[in-house]
Amino acid sequence: MKPRVALKYLGLTPFAIYVVIFLAIPTILAVGTGLFTADGSFTTENLLGLFAPTVLGTFLSSFWVSAVTAIVGAIIGALVCYAMLGTRTEGALRSIVDSASSVLAQFGGVMLAFAFIAAIGNQGLITVWLQDAFGVNIFENGVWLYQVPGLLPVYLYFQVPLMVITFMPALQGLKPQWAEANATLGGTQLSYWVRIAIPVLAPSFLGSLLLLFANAFSSYATAAALISQGAQIVPLQIRSALVSETVLGRENMAGALALGMVVVMVVVMWGYSALQTRTSRWQR
Repeated sequence: MKPRVALKYLGLTPFAIYVVIFLAIPTILAVGTGLFTADGSFTTENLLGLFAPTVLGTFLSSFWVSAVTAIVGAIIGALVCYAMLGTRTEGALRSIVDSASSVLAQFGGVMLAFAFIAAIGNQGLITVWLQDAFGVNIFENGVWLYQVPGLLPVYLYFQVPLMVITFMPALQGLKPQWAEANATLGGTQLSYWVRIAIPVLAPSFLGSLLLLFANAFSSYATAAALISQGAQIVPLQIRSALVSETVLGRENMAGALALGMVVVMVVVMWGYSALQTRTSRWQR
C-alpha cells in the first residue's frame, strides 16, 4: 500500500476505534447472549422464544408504529420541503427552518415525553383548557397517551424534522434545466412532476422513509418514559427481559430480542443504502 493511501486510511482510525468499542462490541455481546443459557451452555430456546405470540405481538406493534409515523412524517416533511423551495437558500426563513429541524430531530427521550404529558396528559394544559372551555375530554375513551397509540404524535414530533433534513437536499438537487427542457418540448408543470421530478426523487423519498422507519423502530427512551406499564414494543420488551423474571431456560431472552431488532435494522438500512446510492447518481 502506498504511503499516501495508508495515511488517508490512518485518518479513519479514531472513528474506527469508536465504532468497534461503542457499536460493534456491544452489539456482538448483546446478540451473542441470546445463544447461551445463564450457565454458558449453547441453546436455541431463546431464538424459539421470538415466535411466541407475546413477542410477535410486540414486534407487530413496533412495526405499525414505525410504519405509520414514517409514512405520515415523510409526507408532511416532503410538503414542508416543497414549500421551502420558494424561499431563498440564504434567507432568514430557510435558516430558521433548517436550524429548528436540526434541533427538533434530536429532541426526544424523557424531555419530549414530559412536554407531551404537560401539554395533553391527564392534567395537561391543553387537556384542562379543552375540558373547561368546551367540555371536551380527550381522555374519556382511555389514557391513550400512555399506550402505543400515544406514541404516534410523540414520534411525529421528531420524525417530520428528520425528513426535512434528509429530503431537502434531494429537492434542491433538481436541476432548473430539466424544467426548462420540459417546457421547451411543450410539457406542463404536471408532466414535469409526473415524468421527471417524481421518478428522480422517488429513491431519495423512499430512502428517507426507511430512515424514519429505522429511527422510530429503535427509539427507546421516549417510549419508556411514556409507557410505564407493560412491554408493548420491542425496546420495552428487551427492558422487561432484562429487569424482570424470565422463563426457565430463556434467561437471556433479551439477547434474542436484540438479534431480532438487529436483523430488522440491517435489512432496513441496507435498503436505505441502496436507495441512497441510486440517488447519488443524478446528484453528481
